[in-house]
Amino acid sequence: MKNTLCALLAVLCCQILFAQQDEASQNWGIQKMAIEARADYQREYVSGEAIKENCGFKGQYLNFRIDGKFNEKLSYAYRQRLYKVQADETFFDATDWLYLKYHVNDRLAFSAGKQVVAVGGYEYDRNPIDIYFSSEYWWNTRCYQWGVDASYNFNDGKDILLAQVCQSPYGSPLEVNGKCYNDMYAFNLMWYGSHGWFNTTYSVNMVEYLPGQFINYIALGHKLNVGDFSLELDFMNRAVRNQTFLFKDCSVMGDLTYFASDRMNIFAKATYDVNNSDKVGDYCVAPGTEVTRVSAGIEYFLLPDKSARLHAALCQTFCSEKKASATFLPEQTMASIGLKWNMNLLSLKK
Repeated sequence: MKNTLCALLAVLCCQILFAQQDEASQNWGIQKMAIEARADYQREYVSGEAIKENCGFKGQYLNFRIDGKFNEKLSYAYRQRLYKVQADETFFDATDWLYLKYHVNDRLAFSAGKQVVAVGGYEYDRNPIDIYFSSEYWWNTRCYQWGVDASYNFNDGKDILLAQVCQSPYGSPLEVNGKCYNDMYAFNLMWYGSHGWFNTTYSVNMVEYLPGQFINYIALGHKLNVGDFSLELDFMNRAVRNQTFLFKDCSVMGDLTYFASDRMNIFAKATYDVNNSDKVGDYCVAPGTEVTRVSAGIEYFLLPDKSARLHAALCQTFCSEKKASATFLPEQTMASIGLKWNMNLLSLKK
């Protein structure tokens, strides 16, 4: 409850600050302030038997977000998940991001604070509230960490290079061999490309999983837009020291969306996660795992600005008992019907 009260106080303070702005400063100050929420009716079955604790009406997400500028050089962003934290968590464990960004000029910028760990892939980059069924890697990664980065855009803003140093996602509070480690880091280099029908999020990453020991990622995310169709196709290869680098420990994610109208999307998605290595180091897809998930669904936006959305989605998991993960189970079927809505708090001023 303390987290929720703090967040609500932040909302109130921000509304007061915004109300005090004069018209000359409207380009600065708070540019976006909103609460987004999602609730579902869901069903889960394993080998045809309903998993009662995962069936019924469920609140999925409640997020508070602020974006704005102090001046033309310094901007900020903040997103907080509102829920009751566990005994071993802090307020900042529920903070997705909280950072300042200094724009040196139109091309070069520096950021510091809690950030998204710069790993390539379109599934990885999506807002969790917009993902119905995920890959094994996405489900287990702790993708928000404290750190610093530098970004440089070129080619008229169509390409962005980003270099980041941040806390390792495998650090505390994750336990490894009965110990928690804090002083571990991730080193990430990322390229965002935006070229009309063809877009990319590529990264190379070195992530410390034990002090002085690294797992390496090559993550290649592609997005192709053709007519009313959009295909997101990600490939991620992971390797620890002395491990064969290709296809032994990797993930593939594909999402095809058909924009049937201005308000309706129809999508199909497939993910494949495998780790056939015998090396410890990948704590997102454990050794011995091989899982395939196939899902499909429909989205309908109730309002022209797409601030309210209905969805219905169905997912099937394929894996053997021997190669099942701790996350997804053999013969697991899941269904979700739900509603997402965004509440623009700045509109309260009007």
